[in-house]
Amino acid sequence: MPFQNPSDEEIRQFLLSIHHIAVVGLSPKADRPSFGVSAIMQKAGFHIIPVRPYTNSVLGETAYASLSDVPSKVDLVNVFRASDQIDAIVDEAIQLQIPAIWIQLGIINEAAAERAQAAGLFVVVNRCIKIDYLRLCL
Repeated sequence: MPFQNPSDEEIRQFLLSIHHIAVVGLSPKADRPSFGVSAIMQKAGFHIIPVRPYTNSVLGETAYASLSDVPSKVDLVNVFRASDQIDAIVDEAIQLQIPAIWIQLGIINEAAAERAQAAGLFVVVNRCIKIDYLRLCL
């Protein structure tokens, strides 16, 4: 059976319950989708934690090279990386017992999503967190 995203109501309840979002692949460039999406989520009150090697900070927040380097609580990993890089990110999220992973619009890796879901993570694939937050929560 192919991977299926949670219902809109489940996504809405989830988004209303979290605060700390680690964004893997958050670009420091303002013209990149990861920057724009994260800036809006930050303005909505979420704590954005940039995860991007070789970057000191993004959106005024300290950046970390990997999820394992993040010293604070993470409620959700929001992923802006190519589908062939999702497996390693999912594995790290599972190992760190992060409760949820959101794989952004246009990025699909069903096997990794199913593995994360089987490990108990809340998983959303091929959807934009900004669009869903604005549509479902405001």
